[in-house]
Amino acid sequence: MTIRFGVIGTNWITDRFIQAGLENEEFILTAVYSRTVEKGRDFAAKYAGASIYTNLEEMVASREVDAVYIASPNSMHAEHALVCMNHGKHVICEKPAASNSAELRAMIEAARNNDVLFMEAMKSTFMPNFGVIKDNLYKLGQVRRYFAGYCQYSSRYDAYRQGTVLNAFNPAYSNGSLMDLGIYCLYPMVALFGKPESVRAVGLMLASGVDGEGSIVMRYPDMDAVVMHSKIADSYLPAEIQGENGTMVIDKINQPYQVKIHYRDGTVEELTLPQVFEPMYYEVEEFISLIKNGQRESHVNSHANSLAVAEVMEEARAQIGLRYASDL
Repeated sequence: MTIRFGVIGTNWITDRFIQAGLENEEFILTAVYSRTVEKGRDFAAKYAGASIYTNLEEMVASREVDAVYIASPNSMHAEHALVCMNHGKHVICEKPAASNSAELRAMIEAARNNDVLFMEAMKSTFMPNFGVIKDNLYKLGQVRRYFAGYCQYSSRYDAYRQGTVLNAFNPAYSNGSLMDLGIYCLYPMVALFGKPESVRAVGLMLASGVDGEGSIVMRYPDMDAVVMHSKIADSYLPAEIQGENGTMVIDKINQPYQVKIHYRDGTVEELTLPQVFEPMYYEVEEFISLIKNGQRESHVNSHANSLAVAEVMEEARAQIGLRYASDL
């Protein structure tokens, strides 16, 4: 069974998704949507056989498209997803799936009403070593703290400092540090431990109206969680899950390649599994498998997990004064 994909967005992340998808024999690219013929033609030229559309309604009405990958600006995710799902197309939507929880609830409702699969494209939770993390948590004993950070100086910040506000720092596109990078720390946390009881956030707001960096402390019944994120500075710290028997160390929470446990007696257990494919392959594999099996929701990137993450980010944004047009 081959799943025929259309894509929305002609950027580098769409390229990576397609390249990962082409590693799967059940993936085929049949359609590319772009706002301009020129961009669509240039992008589709790299992938033989893909039709070009500048009208989204026409693409999703096509019988040559089964599913759509959405990688448009964050602010457009909900609008594009609703059009696709209301035409009976399955949707895998780049993170963050929506600007806020209200949009996400509407997307989930549309998926259920149209009997289609909807999944947020958070790659890390499907990677082999995330499974290792989950399967070996019991070795830590009582978990007391989750710590994760994703701080990466944006190549677009130089332009911002020179007075040019590109999309990455423009609130009109529902962007900023929390939405673009912080989510990579929050989604694994929710997937492992559920939604926290409380959220306390601080952040640095830039003059453009988005956050440049921030920190969040969250409380669970028997543990806490600390998340750092930044687009204006780098960090080289690994992630940790600290337990009473030992601490699990993860090289990068946004794409875990190495996992080990440091026990209290000084021994270290290497848990790392080899990874054959590029990180995005595994989310494509999950999405295709769900379609083939007639399932309408991932148990990993579930609707509940996506909604919990959206609500945590919404609360954090409220506390630091970060608002988007769709929040009004």
